[in-house]
Amino acid sequence: MPGSKVGAKLVIGNWKMHGGLRGNEVLLQKLANGTRAMPPGLRIGLCVPYPYLAQAQAMLGASRIEWGAQDLSAHDEGAYTGEVSAPMVADFGARYAIVGHSERREYHREGAILVAEKAERALAAGLTPIVCVGETQEEREFAFTERVLCAQLDAVLDRLTVEQAAGLVLAYEPVWAIGSGSSANCEEVQDVHAFLRHHLARKGDAVARIPILYGGSVKPENALSLFSVPEVDGGLVGGASLDATQFLEICDAAAAASGIVHAHHGGY
Repeated sequence: MPGSKVGAKLVIGNWKMHGGLRGNEVLLQKLANGTRAMPPGLRIGLCVPYPYLAQAQAMLGASRIEWGAQDLSAHDEGAYTGEVSAPMVADFGARYAIVGHSERREYHREGAILVAEKAERALAAGLTPIVCVGETQEEREFAFTERVLCAQLDAVLDRLTVEQAAGLVLAYEPVWAIGSGSSANCEEVQDVHAFLRHHLARKGDAVARIPILYGGSVKPENALSLFSVPEVDGGLVGGASLDATQFLEICDAAAAASGIVHAHHGGY
């Protein structure tokens, strides 16, 4: 079975429901400036609320940061008031779309089939879906982690062709670690990521090589150790992506873990 890709990491910031035009301008400018001298092999993205996609496009278009949305509709158009389609997101030059985040699954009752439909729509619009999977504390305590992850992941893989599935990014976000300030330890992360890699291989070698990100209280203090785990290809970063200094330090850690030459940038 192919192992994790060697080399460049992918770091995605998820602003969740935060932001405002003035504050965004300051943050985006600091991030655009702070990433300019980072190694070209490092990939960086920001997933912002829908109203700020135009601002992200305008301010990041000349930078090395890509941008995307935090969700999208399972429909391309129609009488779906309040929904935002994948083609609409793509109109703003977006690269990524998060689908199946635990907050969507929990607060909006999104099931595995709906998440799979959204991933398919994203791919059809030329977007890269970041498919989130993860277990709750209770599911972990009852040793249901692998069962839960398989159910969430298989719904997506079963819907897609091998070629489509090879265009995914997978993000493991243990629900119990998100926003808690307490990350999974490196051994736990390695075990789950290795399991996911092995499960992806059942769909094909190309699918086994897709990036698997870790998310769940990724901070500057733990980023290097997490990104140094062999099967971790980067991170999906929540709260720390709202702070330029923290997010840039996490990007620096990703570059260091990749083994690519980088320099720490002060004065963020």
